[in-house]
Amino acid sequence: MSHFLSVNMKRTFTVFAAGFVVVLPVTSEAQGWRGTVRDSAGVEIVENPDEGLWSNTNRWRVEQGLLIGSADGDPDYEFGQIAGIVVSDDGRVFVFDQQAQHIKVFDQDGFFLNTIGQPGGGPGEIAAGAGPIFSTGDTIFVPDLANRRIDRFTLNGDDAGSWVLDPTKGIPARWDVTDDGMIASQIRQIAFDPNAPALDSLDAVVLMRSDGEIVDTVQTVLSGKTFIMNNGVPEFHFFSPEPAWAMGSGRSSYFGVNNEYRIRYYDNDGQLVRIATKPSGREEVTSRDREIFTDFLAQVWTDAGVPEPQLNGLLRAVNFEDHYPAFLQYMRGPDESLWVQRVQRISELTEEEAENFNPLMNLGSADWDVFDSEGRYLGEINMPVRFQPMQFVDNDIYGIWRDEFDVQYVLSVSVVGVTGRDS
Repeated sequence: MSHFLSVNMKRTFTVFAAGFVVVLPVTSEAQGWRGTVRDSAGVEIVENPDEGLWSNTNRWRVEQGLLIGSADGDPDYEFGQIAGIVVSDDGRVFVFDQQAQHIKVFDQDGFFLNTIGQPGGGPGEIAAGAGPIFSTGDTIFVPDLANRRIDRFTLNGDDAGSWVLDPTKGIPARWDVTDDGMIASQIRQIAFDPNAPALDSLDAVVLMRSDGEIVDTVQTVLSGKTFIMNNGVPEFHFFSPEPAWAMGSGRSSYFGVNNEYRIRYYDNDGQLVRIATKPSGREEVTSRDREIFTDFLAQVWTDAGVPEPQLNGLLRAVNFEDHYPAFLQYMRGPDESLWVQRVQRISELTEEEAENFNPLMNLGSADWDVFDSEGRYLGEINMPVRFQPMQFVDNDIYGIWRDEFDVQYVLSVSVVGVTGRDS
């Protein structure tokens, strides 16, 4: 049961603190790992069983750390739509509110400090729809597609300029950072001009300096087809195969395609060294799933002011795959582990969750598969319900938690027992 901790009697806000512990599910008594490892032309193939390496008594768990939010409407502690979280070396928490178009800064104990940026298109301003945020060194970066740039701010809140983002040269689909402070971005080509030559069907994951200069290509992967332009007309193919990736230690990386459970491990030189697999079935996308998702899209486009004739055209362009992906995303965790988020079936949401469905928050399951640095399946971790992890900081996970009224908070949970693991 959660409790409230008053942090300033002169103010009318509250910061929620340690309130619950989420324990790993009990599995059968594992007596060591039961998978197989074989060599294929110098690449290690790790075939995992359904049962993980963790035993009942030797496993990881997550415990709640800090939960920042408002119970009584203090604007300093309210969030409209959290679209990114960054934690600095000194423990400050930077939260990008996409709805408010600014970054709120809190100290390590959850006290509000200041706000960075404001809505607009000028220097130090952020347009609607920007985000997420990430950081390297003493700089925070805000992808700002509407303003066609990447905004930069210092950790102290000063405007640090920007670099131009030219959509004709590709749209960044995902961001990460390397251990040595490089920016990693997945660049996708979008054919906005129907008369332009056909584009490459590959996405490039590239490394950039802090000024946006591309210095290296980590991998090229088949481009996903969730959103494409066909002769200048948008098409949507939800749950179609999409590339998944995350940076590892140094400049190593993990890659896969989310329609199959195969994790590819690449070393610092970009050489494939390992492929880890795990049995996984793909759930069928039902008519109810399609209905809830389509209703969400219709509401978003209506709220954005799309006229009815155009709205009907957009809805006709919406298609769905027959099955959900095998997983949703990768995240690099403590002790060089890889965390793989399962997919939440839409039709399994509660009635209230279905009414407030948002794919950014509701498609990710609370269940995560965890693999060690050698590709062995350790086991499953159940995150708090309505919690979407966004960033690992050592053994802590920061993300968005929503209460039963769909109000957003910043939550951190700590991974406990990292050094205790079956061999």
